[in-house]
Amino acid sequence: MKHPLPARPEHIGVLRLSALGDVCNLVPTIRALQRQWPEARITWIIGKGEHSLLAGLSGVEFIVYDKASGLAGMRELWRQLAETRFDVLLHMQQALRASVLSLGLKADLRIGYDKAHAKDAQHWFTHRQLAPHPRAHVLESFLDFARLMGVDDLSLEWGLPVPEAAVEEAQRISGGEPYILISPCSSLRVRNFRNWSAEGYASVVEHAWSQHGLKTVLTGGHGTQEREMGERIAALSQPGLVADAIGGTSLKGLLALVRGARLVIAPDSGPVHMANALGTPVLGLYATSNVHRTGPYLWREYAVDRYADAAQRYLQKSVDELSWGQRVRHPDAMSLIRGDEVVERLETLLALPAPHQTTEPADET
Repeated sequence: MKHPLPARPEHIGVLRLSALGDVCNLVPTIRALQRQWPEARITWIIGKGEHSLLAGLSGVEFIVYDKASGLAGMRELWRQLAETRFDVLLHMQQALRASVLSLGLKADLRIGYDKAHAKDAQHWFTHRQLAPHPRAHVLESFLDFARLMGVDDLSLEWGLPVPEAAVEEAQRISGGEPYILISPCSSLRVRNFRNWSAEGYASVVEHAWSQHGLKTVLTGGHGTQEREMGERIAALSQPGLVADAIGGTSLKGLLALVRGARLVIAPDSGPVHMANALGTPVLGLYATSNVHRTGPYLWREYAVDRYADAAQRYLQKSVDELSWGQRVRHPDAMSLIRGDEVVERLETLLALPAPHQTTEPADET
C-alpha cells in the first residue's frame, strides 16, 4: 500500500545539496509549495556554497551540510534535527551521500525519483516515487515533486535575494558601465569538456564593444584553469575591454553581476541558470550536454546547440539513440561551436526588449 500524501503538510523538508545551477532550478518548486500551503514550514537541507548563493530566500529555513565534513558533519546535522519530524521529505538529490544523510532524518513520508531515474538506488531510501517523466528538463523534474503532492499552481517564480552589499560589489567591478558577462568555464571535473575557446570568447568581446559599446566582465571560480582562461581572453582582447573578475567575487556578488548584465554567455554551468532565474538574457553554449535537459529553461531556444552534431561525429549516434542526459565526452566537441553563430545569437538577444527582473532584498540577519 502506498504511503498517503499529507493533505495539509505543516512541515516540508527538502533535501538537495548541490549544485549551483540545480538549486536555482529548484526554487520555482519551493515557490509553488509556498503558494499552495502558505502556512507550511519549509526546511531545506543544502550544501555550503549553494547556501551562500540562496541565503535569505523568503520563507525558507536552511540547514547547511558541508560535504567536506563527511560523516562527522552528517552526525552533527542529525543532532541538530533530532527533535524535528517532517510531514514529508522531498529527497531531490540522486546521490548515495544524500541518501545516507536522509537516513538520520525523521519523516512520515519520503518522496524520491522513479526507479528508472533514481541513480545510486535512491528508490530504496524513499516511500513513494515520482511518476515517470522521460526526457524532462531538470527544472521540470523538480516540479514533479510538487505535482505529486497535488500542487495546483506550477507557474514559475524565483525572487532570488540580492543584498545591497552584493550590488555595490558588482558596481565596483563593472565600473557602472554597461556590460555583457562571460563565465567561460564550467566546473572542473574529469572528462568534462564543456568549455569553449579563449579565441572564440575574445571575438565576442570585440564584437560586443565595436557594435554595441558594451565591455565584458569575466567571472568564474578560483581554479588555475579558470584563471588562465581569463588571462588568455584578456590578452587576446583590446586593452580596457575586459574586467577580469574570475576568482574575485562572492556568490552574491556574482548574482548581482548577472542581474546587471545586458547578456550572459556561458557553457553548461551555474551562471546560465542564475541568469534564467533573474530574467537576464542568456546565451548558452552547448555541445557536450543536452540543452533540452540542462539548458537555461526560459532561454533554451537562444542557445548555440551543437549537441546533435557532436553525438553524430564523436559517438556515431543520433540524439534519439542516446540515453537522456548522456554527455558527449570528447575534448573537441565544443569546437563545433562557431564564433559567427555566437555573434548571431548575441545580436538576437540584445535586440529583445529589456527584461523585467524581480528579486527580493536579502535578509541580512
